[in-house]
Amino acid sequence: MSVVDGVAERSVLPGPGDPGPARLTSRMRLTLVVLLVAQFMLAVDFSILNVALPVIGRGLGFSLSGLQWIATAFALCAAGFTLLFGRVADLFGRRRLFLGGLAVLGLASLAGGLATGPEVLVAARVFQGLATAAVTPAGLSLLTTSFPEGPLRQKALGLNGALMSAGFTTGAVLGGVLTDLLSWRWSFFINVPVAAAVLVIAPMILAESRPEVRPRLDLPGALTVTLGLLAVVLGFTRAGEHGWGDPAALLVLAVGIVLLIAFHLVERRAPAPLVPAAVLRRRTVAWGNIAGVLAFLTETSLVFLMTLYLQQVLGFSPLAAGLSFGVLGLGTVLGGTLAPRVIARTGTRTALITGALVQAAATAALLALGTGTQSLALLLPATFVGGVGNMVLIVGFMVTATSGLPDREQGMATGLATMSQQIGITMGTPIMSAIATGASGILPGVRTAVAADTALVLAAALIATVFLRDRRTG
Repeated sequence: MSVVDGVAERSVLPGPGDPGPARLTSRMRLTLVVLLVAQFMLAVDFSILNVALPVIGRGLGFSLSGLQWIATAFALCAAGFTLLFGRVADLFGRRRLFLGGLAVLGLASLAGGLATGPEVLVAARVFQGLATAAVTPAGLSLLTTSFPEGPLRQKALGLNGALMSAGFTTGAVLGGVLTDLLSWRWSFFINVPVAAAVLVIAPMILAESRPEVRPRLDLPGALTVTLGLLAVVLGFTRAGEHGWGDPAALLVLAVGIVLLIAFHLVERRAPAPLVPAAVLRRRTVAWGNIAGVLAFLTETSLVFLMTLYLQQVLGFSPLAAGLSFGVLGLGTVLGGTLAPRVIARTGTRTALITGALVQAAATAALLALGTGTQSLALLLPATFVGGVGNMVLIVGFMVTATSGLPDREQGMATGLATMSQQIGITMGTPIMSAIATGASGILPGVRTAVAADTALVLAAALIATVFLRDRRTG
């Protein structure tokens, strides 16, 4: 037990000053497997229903306008509540929240698979989103506190990032396969045995860490940031559907911005703030998370753009389009294994810049896509190389945003990092959709959005160059 800033903390995990073992122990390997399986499953959930949406709509009687709420209900909760749950994990126990969230995810998935009407299915997606908002930061903070800063944590974060990104791609492929061969309901049912297996094994492997003297939860801060994030995500989603001139979208976005400003003011005066101002003043936290938003926004939106290109320009089926992204998944896995080595040899800042430049070059190459299938000879290697660069960028962001903080603040730090991830994933598609549909014609629209995507990746490289300092952690 240690006392830091007047708070007694009980933990069996290595402290920030403890270098820990030089190699992965057997317990570390088991911990890593349990956490990676859970994070992979959550990543799959983001995209597994995309291909199945039309089939679900016909089967359950969704209206055309109501169909988008299958995705929006999940995204709103996953992005809006993640910072709150990240802090709750710090205060009430990371393992406890991780296991509770997995239980909710399993039950919600079962309910979604058994749904007979739109209301039950959307409610199931809401609870899946809430479970994701709880499990993701809790699982990530369990990972960062289970592995000491340095090569072991970099390796763990690299594998986590690779499987998370591969899970997003796998979801698109798996959703198509399950829908074609079995039923869209198996896109929900597949979570149930995985969640049950993790719930059985995790209590025997994962150690708990929480303060013995529990500070009060910052309710005003939690309320303003959660409502603010919900409004911002909803505003971006509506703008993507109805255009940036839609009054309702602009109003909701304005409300969200006001609430986030109010959150900042509340945190400056709160006795136990949800996110202490001193943490936000850290360059690694503030600028690292901005780079993280751009990293997730650009790659996930590129998947949407290339899906649009493959189906609307080249005439691919949804399943064929999903299978085409297998090379992107391979690229992210390779990037996740390379990233720790790049960071160890060059430092996190250099890794961020290198990853962003590689991703930007690969994305810019897609501006040359044409109307014939011969363009696949460009698309497949470009998405592979872009996946490698994007994963180096993402792992660099995760290491940057969670390093140099004590264990008691890891839930908050990983909550911020997870929030950046969820916001990037959620905002990417509506932003690029609005850009693409604003042009005359599908291919010119895709090219315009690809150019915007490239510019945003270069902005991430610029942020790392100007605002972050290189730091070797190997």
